[in-house]
Amino acid sequence: MSYEFCTTDAKDHILTVTINRPERMNALHPPANLELGEVFDAFDADPELWVAIITGAGDRAFSAGNDLRYQAEGGKRGPMPLGFGGLTSRFNMSKPVIAAVNGVAMGGGFEIALACDIILASKTARFALPEPKVGLAALAGGLHRLPRQIGTKAAMGMILTGRHVPAEEGLQLGFVNEVTEPEALMDRARAWAAMICECAPLSIRASKEVAYNGLSHASIEAAMAATYPGVKAMVESQDFIEGPKAFAEKRPPNWKGC
Repeated sequence: MSYEFCTTDAKDHILTVTINRPERMNALHPPANLELGEVFDAFDADPELWVAIITGAGDRAFSAGNDLRYQAEGGKRGPMPLGFGGLTSRFNMSKPVIAAVNGVAMGGGFEIALACDIILASKTARFALPEPKVGLAALAGGLHRLPRQIGTKAAMGMILTGRHVPAEEGLQLGFVNEVTEPEALMDRARAWAAMICECAPLSIRASKEVAYNGLSHASIEAAMAATYPGVKAMVESQDFIEGPKAFAEKRPPNWKGC
């Protein structure tokens, strides 16, 4: 499909989504957020797509977050049922998403990255939740996700100052998985996605569901005793048979995703 505020490319079970508002440093206004919500709805519903990568057009910005200029020019805010980038308020998608951060990831842009499962960052990437500097707060999940991902004290050091954190520090703090040269970023993102695609799709989805939903339980014992629909789907799938069979026959598995 053709989109107004992003581009998409699907190949080898991988969907690449590029936020395409470089003239606004890929900042997002309500129409763009709604469009990205539609993109990820379609991704989630397509059995042939197993992993998504999200990045920004150009080399300056992944996303500068909320398009404040749009608001200043009289643009209406409107509803964002699935949050920034169609991701920050999406809690039921078990397919993995990789953020390939190619520059500035500020405010809602950082919140999009935090809502992804893996963050790869160009050496030029910068991260921040600077909303307090303009009288706002990072209410699209950043104030909840960042402390859970890097610990309270490290997170509050970013949240209460709004300071910019370079990619290497993000790696040290633990919210970045890998830092790359700018020209290698998308190759590395595709390599990570390809590694995920080597695994059984339903096993990946079950693992993501258990890892995230298990955090809502007070103890490991309770988390392990809980019931997860993704695990049931995995156990009842053709791939649950194919995996051990391929191993015994010393051949690559032929995953069906069902």
